[in-house]
Amino acid sequence: MRNKNYKIGQLYMISKHSREQSGGGEGVEVVRNEPCTDHKHGDGQITEKRIYLNSKLPTWMRKFVPMAFYITETAWNFYPYTITEYTCSFLPRFHVRIETHFENDNGCSENMFGDDPTPKDSVCFLDILCDPIPDKHYKKSEDLRHWVSEKTGRGPLVDGWRNTTKPIMCSYKRVTCSFEVYGFQGRTEDFIHRNIRDILLVGHRQAVAWIDEWHGMTIEQVREYERKQQEETNCQLKSDITLTDSAPPVRPSFTRSISVTDESSLKKMGVKTVAMPDSPSSPSSLKSPLRLNSTPE
Repeated sequence: MRNKNYKIGQLYMISKHSREQSGGGEGVEVVRNEPCTDHKHGDGQITEKRIYLNSKLPTWMRKFVPMAFYITETAWNFYPYTITEYTCSFLPRFHVRIETHFENDNGCSENMFGDDPTPKDSVCFLDILCDPIPDKHYKKSEDLRHWVSEKTGRGPLVDGWRNTTKPIMCSYKRVTCSFEVYGFQGRTEDFIHRNIRDILLVGHRQAVAWIDEWHGMTIEQVREYERKQQEETNCQLKSDITLTDSAPPVRPSFTRSISVTDESSLKKMGVKTVAMPDSPSSPSSLKSPLRLNSTPE
């Protein structure tokens, strides 16, 4: 896909995927979606979303977060360059930043972001054909080994497709995450990186597999599709949350309170603790960024 086509495919995929993942009081609520301007990158679009995902958290993490838990996603889209940031008011030391460059190559560029190169052991190449995805996300209709596009005649993909397929482009991503909470930092940051990898793989597979649904759309048409999907998702989420709030609370059979600074309790839970810095007021350095190169057709 060329840049101008993939921009439409990306917007379509994000809107449809968000709609599919919403239900039962969880999903994506769009708070704002409007044009913006940047002195360096020019005209773009800013989108702010609330992502409700309590049941998708690991069991050990759900013990410490409220039921009405959501993450705020703020994205600045200056295609082919985008910035996405994730924060959480309940976890003030939680922060994820993803920078993206889309380029018409097969992932061969070594320093797309034009600064200090990321160490090679922190670079991860994602292949939408060969890399495994969690079983819960697998759909045969989105398996690119069996996919054929009626509109474009493309597909199925075969081993080595990145070196033979034309046109082709790559999504270069630099992911930096931080969760500066004693005893939970490494475990949570690994969880974040692992889940971002899965989300990127599934999303880019879907952008290709759904090509017959969005191919030929104009930017105005995909923005209208995006608006309708957002309206439907927001209405469904508000309805589900209202029903949940009106239900009588379930009294737990017991309660337990654990301090995250209680090293003894943390070890019993299997959490590896780390030494506190000499100065508690000094900010911790961010974990080395992980760059993800995902190459869609």
